[in-house]
Amino acid sequence: MDEVKLFGFWPSPFSLRVIWALKLKGVNFEYIEENLPNKSDLLLQYNPVHKKIPVLVHGGKPIAESLVILEYIDEVWPENPLLPKDVHERSVDRFWAKFIDEKTRTMWEFFHKFGEEQEKAVKDNLEILKTIEEHGLGDKKFFGGDKLGLTDLVFGWALHILVPMEEVAGIKFIKADTFPRLHAWMKNFSEEPVIKDNVPDHNRVIDFFKTRRELYKTSPHHSQTKVN
Repeated sequence: MDEVKLFGFWPSPFSLRVIWALKLKGVNFEYIEENLPNKSDLLLQYNPVHKKIPVLVHGGKPIAESLVILEYIDEVWPENPLLPKDVHERSVDRFWAKFIDEKTRTMWEFFHKFGEEQEKAVKDNLEILKTIEEHGLGDKKFFGGDKLGLTDLVFGWALHILVPMEEVAGIKFIKADTFPRLHAWMKNFSEEPVIKDNVPDHNRVIDFFKTRRELYKTSPHHSQTKVN
């Protein structure tokens, strides 16, 4: 079997969604932790365009960008499919995965904004979450139905990144009384063995974001720093 390697960064939601997918598929892989301020020559070689993680290397061939990687994994290892068989349902799942992936990159702005800018970011987040709850998730257990799928892995950042950010910033978004469906989804998602067994230590993530929060307060230019 061709060797599988994953270059990642431990708190990155983009790395973790790939880890979850590989674990769901039962794929053996070597995880390589990157030091993002001092990226390895291999990472730069495998992803010369964006120069960032995650990068999956399968049989010596690199695949970059987490959404592309997830679909690659689903095609190469068809066990426990991430996408439904029905063509239309697959397109719907891809739509929401892309929507959430794009919004994720702006949703954490509340964490490094302050004052009126933070208030606007919070308001924007609530609108995004309302859209996801009403039109993306609906009354389903998971985005694709009764089983974990592509969109669940993409939105999984809400569990291990958003929650610690909320704790550090003193802001709570997904509450039972405001977003009951997403609140139930988070409980269901967190209880899945492959998720529960493969998330970073909560206290370590809290410490990571406390440090980031202080940097944002003292150095505005740090506000562009991301966890990928």
